Amino acid sequence: MKNIHKFINVREKVMRGVFLFSAVFSILALATITVFLFANGIPFIAKTGVGKFLAGMKWAPLADQPSFGIFPMIVASLYVTALSVIFGIGVGLLTAVALYKFVPKKIVAPIRQVINLLAGIPSVIFGMFGMTVIVPFVRDYIAPTGVGYGIFSASIVLGIMILPTIVSVSSDALNSVPESYYEGALALGATKEQTTFKVMLPAAKSGVFAGVVLAIGRAIGETMAVIMVIGGSPELPESVFQSVRTLTANIAMGAMELTTDARAALIACGVVLFVFTLLLNVSFSFLKRDKTEKSAKKEKQKTAATAEEQVEFSQEESLQKTLNPLQAATLQEDTTPENKRRQRNTPDPQPYRTEKEGEEQ
Repeated sequence: MKNIHKFINVREKVMRGVFLFSAVFSILALATITVFLFANGIPFIAKTGVGKFLAGMKWAPLADQPSFGIFPMIVASLYVTALSVIFGIGVGLLTAVALYKFVPKKIVAPIRQVINLLAGIPSVIFGMFGMTVIVPFVRDYIAPTGVGYGIFSASIVLGIMILPTIVSVSSDALNSVPESYYEGALALGATKEQTTFKVMLPAAKSGVFAGVVLAIGRAIGETMAVIMVIGGSPELPESVFQSVRTLTANIAMGAMELTTDARAALIACGVVLFVFTLLLNVSFSFLKRDKTEKSAKKEKQKTAATAEEQVEFSQEESLQKTLNPLQAATLQEDTTPENKRRQRNTPDPQPYRTEKEGEEQ
């Protein structure tokens, strides 16, 4: 028995060390990347000027007079991310809802497996699909300019790439909601669609929100597929069918620009991308926290109101127990809502006495 206990204690200590090493390694990796980015990017931004770097309209790091303006790429990144998330959330959330209650259970598992397989496909394959299918289709049938490469094509490709994240996280969130919510809403007379969209989906909004945040992170950081379908022109976007360049595509396309200033400029682009992603996650966290606090306050108010009603009811019950049956019945009749309303609306007869009634008295 002692040997068994010793073995268990040693195993627990080893696992604690493994868990501690994993946690410390993750923190050190993040800290190392952060220090590398800021140590190499901040001096270049300070040298170039924050205004010229962030608000500059021209990117030409290898010209005789280099220019390092990344404002067009920031706008292009926002365009591509927003459109892809809109497409991905629309299709992904409806897919998750369909798999939850509107698809036969026999085919739910195969469909989920097929969707999860999308997450394992390399991004270069998505880029090839975009180049050979989406770009020609957009060029021939949708784009008024006759150009298939651009924001619209890149958004469709990214929207397809983030579908597995939104579908899987949203499905798990919907399945985690107690089934009693669904049954209770149906018992009250709600339809299947009303119950799903007005009861179950709002109850799972925290999980759905987490899936949206993960999808946005994936869309912002995607590089290879975007390079293959977005065109690559460092110009300010004026149309969704225009060839542009995102921040991640700019870093990847300029990776071979090995001059000192060009390399520092690319690292500075990484700093901007890092800060942008960090601010996005922090803002989503604060938004989620505010919603949680508001819902908690509403629950507290409902609980307080219910407690007050219970106290009043218990006081009335105790008062009725102390009275005789006739008085209790009279009190119960007087405290009914109709009698209370009648007492409030019945005028006092004293002011309406006539002069003769006053003289007779």
